[in-house]
Amino acid sequence: MRSDSCMRRFAALLLLCVCAAAPLRAALAASGPFGIDHRIAYDNSGIWARGNQKALMGATILTVVGGSLALGDQDKLGDTFWRSLDSMAVSSAIAQGAKWTFQRERPSQTNDPNQFFRGFKYQSFPSGEVTAIAGAVTPFVVAYGHDHPAVYALELLPLYDAVARVKTRGHWQSDVLAGWAIGTAVGIWAARRDSPLILGWLPGGFQVGFIHRF
Repeated sequence: MRSDSCMRRFAALLLLCVCAAAPLRAALAASGPFGIDHRIAYDNSGIWARGNQKALMGATILTVVGGSLALGDQDKLGDTFWRSLDSMAVSSAIAQGAKWTFQRERPSQTNDPNQFFRGFKYQSFPSGEVTAIAGAVTPFVVAYGHDHPAVYALELLPLYDAVARVKTRGHWQSDVLAGWAIGTAVGIWAARRDSPLILGWLPGGFQVGFIHRF
């Protein structure tokens, strides 16, 4: 008798769990595979304007490439610039490969965050810009953050771009978080290598930058 009572209680508890899980599954499905995605009100004004995002991306590329060529590998700063270049290039390649693989529609193209594998023209996951910017700043944070905590403020750059890309419906929340994670992981890898990767591919290296030559 006691066994039958326990079985009935267990069955009732199981049924309750199933019923409670159904709305949760539906909510998660509506919020993308990670349960965090939703399309917010479109905002392409002020600081969030797409033009500002492009300017930040352009300035990041110009600074990293220009700093690498100008300083060479003569000192810690120049070495860090080359590692930043490695990180930005490698993380961007990984992000582009992921875009071609997952083929996710952007919030500007659909209100459903579950639209994956829709074709090569859909490239929402992950965010390439956030990946590149996070990849660019991470080697500087690793190299200088311990002794100069103010350097951690560089993380505001990918943070800004992540928020801006979501506000202009260029990416879902999981897109920018994945991009930030990729850029940061590759940046740590680049910072901890024995030597910069791209620099090692150059004939004889690039030991003296333009500044030192003049």
